[in-house]
Amino acid sequence: MIAVDSIRAAVRDAFPTIVSDLTDLVAIPSVSAASHDQAQVLRSAEHVASLLRDAGLEAEVTSVDCPDGTPGRPAVLAHADGPAGSPRVLIYSHHDVQPVGDPSAWQQADPFVAERRGERLFGRGTSDDGAGVVTHPHALRILRELGGGQLPCSVTVYIEGEEEVGSPSFEAFLAAHRDRLDADVIIVADSSNWRVGVPALTTSLRGVVQVDARIDVLDHALHSGQYGGPVLDAVTTMCRLVATLHDDAGDVAVPGLVSESAAAPDFPEYTEEDFRADAGVLPGVELIGTGDLTARLWTKPTITVIGMDVTPLERSGNVLAPSCTARISMRIAPGQDPDSAIEALTSHLASHVPFGARLTVTGREAGPAFHGSSDTPAGRAAHWALTTGFGVEAVDIGQGGSIPFIATLQSTFPGAQVLVTGVEDPDTRAHSEDESMHLGDLERIVVSEALLLARLGGAIEA
Repeated sequence: MIAVDSIRAAVRDAFPTIVSDLTDLVAIPSVSAASHDQAQVLRSAEHVASLLRDAGLEAEVTSVDCPDGTPGRPAVLAHADGPAGSPRVLIYSHHDVQPVGDPSAWQQADPFVAERRGERLFGRGTSDDGAGVVTHPHALRILRELGGGQLPCSVTVYIEGEEEVGSPSFEAFLAAHRDRLDADVIIVADSSNWRVGVPALTTSLRGVVQVDARIDVLDHALHSGQYGGPVLDAVTTMCRLVATLHDDAGDVAVPGLVSESAAAPDFPEYTEEDFRADAGVLPGVELIGTGDLTARLWTKPTITVIGMDVTPLERSGNVLAPSCTARISMRIAPGQDPDSAIEALTSHLASHVPFGARLTVTGREAGPAFHGSSDTPAGRAAHWALTTGFGVEAVDIGQGGSIPFIATLQSTFPGAQVLVTGVEDPDTRAHSEDESMHLGDLERIVVSEALLLARLGGAIEA
């Protein structure tokens, strides 16, 4: 048996090395977007594999082709056996990261050189998902050392290399390695905690739908003074169209979408004051929508125009634009079928297009939502481990973001219990400038993962 205090002490002693390993991982610019150097993604995968080998696992860098035949990005697959008959646990994270965005908006000169300021380590990938990645080898190494050279359960670690570009080879990877990935418990370590120092299990995730809507009004551009008046330019026409997607209160106005105005009763309360501080809402800017704030974030649909094909300011001229394309992203509530959501959105756009303009809608992405429960044997073990590791009662939360491949994991391994955990907090700023990881939480997360694996394997003295 392994004592809780022994795990705490071992993590505390190893913590300088844990931070050093995270710093080394951040230094590899593993941006999986095609416009960046993909050799760095391979370099990152090889680095992660070496960390897992040092923890005593057999690890390899591997990939499979996407359905369209293009090569998948390199992933890491590692394994170590536990005692005969012990539970099989699959741990997922990803080692690829987002582009840095605007370099001048970072407080450090190089976002790939981690910089500690106070209790946080800043740099691209520190939290999404570098902290998640380095947690696993250290939790496993400590369990092996405290367990006399053996883990309390059989563990497979799958570190993906293309999560930030939509996981195009994920399903093919699962199919190719199904026997090696099969598990009784799946831990998806790519979500968030409720607050710094307050751990959480994510039991609800919205799905995602994305379309390109194109408006055509002319067969060529026109002089705006000579022809303006009888015909409206395509950009203004598009603005009028996307304005119909929300009602006067700011709720999504597309009929036929699943929407819950009250969040689950076990979710924590989120005050407007806390939300404004977490989100950086400017003074005087009103919040939109109706219903519980957590419902607006987790169980109601949202629509965002994430891009629009218009003339940039430096090339603007006095012309009527003949066409305009908007990329529309919709987060869908748990229980919503993605295909029906696309149909509802397309139907709404077609029925509201202004002045008879020609509309073309092209689907780009359709990912399902996730609705889970912490009231399972693995969920109860996770609650105990998080509560014990953090010293604060763990809570269930939802997330407004999407992890569509969880549905693929559930359908591929229907007998597995799925847990969604995370390392982030409200000030992490994943995907944004000045991304960071709270180091106190990182230590508590490593403790909690070790506790969870020990509890699942029956090797913990509670």
